[in-house]
Amino acid sequence: MTSPDINGPLTDGFHLVVEALKLNDVATIYGVVGIPITDLARLAQASGIRYIGFRHESDAGHAAAAAGFLTGKPGVCLTVSGPGFLNGMVALANATVNCFPMVHIAGSSTRAIVDLQRGDYEELDQMAIAKPLAKASFRVDRVEDIGRGIARAFRTAVSGRPGGVYLDIPAEVLAQTMDASAGAASLWKVTDPAPSQSPSHHSVLRALELLAGAQRPLIVLGKGAAYARADKQIRAFVETTGIPFLPMSMAKGLIPDDHQLSAAAARSLAMAKADVVLLAGARLNWLLQHGEAPHWAADAKFIQIDIDPTEFDSNQPTTIPLAGDIKSVVTALNAGLPRHPVLCPHRWQAELTERREHNAAGMAHRLAEDPRPMRFYNALRPIRDFVRDHPQVYLVNEGANTLDMTRNIVDMRVPRHRLDCGTWGIMGIGMGYAVAAAVETGQPVIAVEGDSAFGFSGMEIETICRYGLPVTVVVLNNGGIYRGDGVDPYGTDPEPTVLAPRAHHERLIEAFGGTGYHVDTPDALSSALADAVASGRPALIDCELDPSAGTESGHLTNLNPRSALQPNQA
Repeated sequence: MTSPDINGPLTDGFHLVVEALKLNDVATIYGVVGIPITDLARLAQASGIRYIGFRHESDAGHAAAAAGFLTGKPGVCLTVSGPGFLNGMVALANATVNCFPMVHIAGSSTRAIVDLQRGDYEELDQMAIAKPLAKASFRVDRVEDIGRGIARAFRTAVSGRPGGVYLDIPAEVLAQTMDASAGAASLWKVTDPAPSQSPSHHSVLRALELLAGAQRPLIVLGKGAAYARADKQIRAFVETTGIPFLPMSMAKGLIPDDHQLSAAAARSLAMAKADVVLLAGARLNWLLQHGEAPHWAADAKFIQIDIDPTEFDSNQPTTIPLAGDIKSVVTALNAGLPRHPVLCPHRWQAELTERREHNAAGMAHRLAEDPRPMRFYNALRPIRDFVRDHPQVYLVNEGANTLDMTRNIVDMRVPRHRLDCGTWGIMGIGMGYAVAAAVETGQPVIAVEGDSAFGFSGMEIETICRYGLPVTVVVLNNGGIYRGDGVDPYGTDPEPTVLAPRAHHERLIEAFGGTGYHVDTPDALSSALADAVASGRPALIDCELDPSAGTESGHLTNLNPRSALQPNQA
């Protein structure tokens, strides 16, 4: 620790953390207070940084991650030591997998005691635990290194492929003092943390030549393309070349879903027959069946845009790697089109259009059905209509059937307005993402939740009410995990997938001062949704569905192996 000048003013670690965050334009911190970071949150709030306090650290972390995606700057999560730190690790790992920039700051126990395992309060080697779960993990051991640690964390979180960074600040460092002027001099603002990275000219030309010779080209847009804010460049490339595009769920709206070149409604055909595929911000992971036949053509060639060259060849041969950030790469592709034109064959466009229109007619037929009790399709119809008429509304979505069907039914027309489970497909992101969307944008948010998924973070409706956020939660309530009509033939306990029948989730938000609605018809849902969003206040709509609605594991039944034996045989 720096020896303080006893004749001059002093500062301490608490103040230096806050000043470093302010210097790096942090406007909001998401967290849960307690030992040893309560005063840190108070000082941040007093300095003008908004502090949003949650009921669980995982939800605070999810909010910080969503803030990173929405703003392009690292979202900041603040937690206590030990178990509170561990609670935040799910969100930090998820941010890293999703490539969302996030910095998780946690207080920790005294190093000298932790390292000898002497049994300190909430003793844990937090930096070591975070390291395999995050993009990077750092610890500040001296008060004079706080500014350096925060700058390092921020640059790492947002540069290259974004991700989650853990920053450990022991309690004793927060309490250390040093000369105030020396402390101020130890802080700095990160400059250009994510500099543009242009692809090689040779690779761009090869990519254009391969696309020009393709008979069935396809562009796949992932959430990385939405994060890149290359909306104009990507749309220009699609419309100039006429190549159909397939948006992944969080890329919906990057180009409006109702665009004539969208292949979303013909996804299976587009994937199975495409001969040249341009991946922009998307990875050939499980969400794209690893690029394998029969989901994809066995001889399909992949052109991949990625800022991290280690991603190339991860599942299939990358015919042409385009290493660089998406905006720079697509700009270079557009610049090359006048001399190396690409024009998608009309017959491929027509084939996809025919399949899209056929599938759209089938979807319209299902949406027109009006069973009682409601099922997913007629319950989602008024949500689809509302989002279509109010495109600036942010949509948060999680669940199994609720996620799958909402993604397919509710079109998006504006980029970065849909947030969902992402690459890991985890539950529990809903309320954290909804809070972040409301705080960071000031726009209304609709969170469409399965009743099981809502249970992971449902207590955060108190947070939504406490801060008066314009969030409307819609719980599609079929009384179970996947569905609520299972029966245990061997005992009296509920079947493993069954939740409390006919639960009234709306009463939860009423306990905290929000407005609750219980609906059992599409018309009632439409009216409640319009009223709730127009109020600009917290609301929850419990939407009663048929307990038999839904399928186990949603669209992922193939990933859920079943025992060959019946329970009484095992």
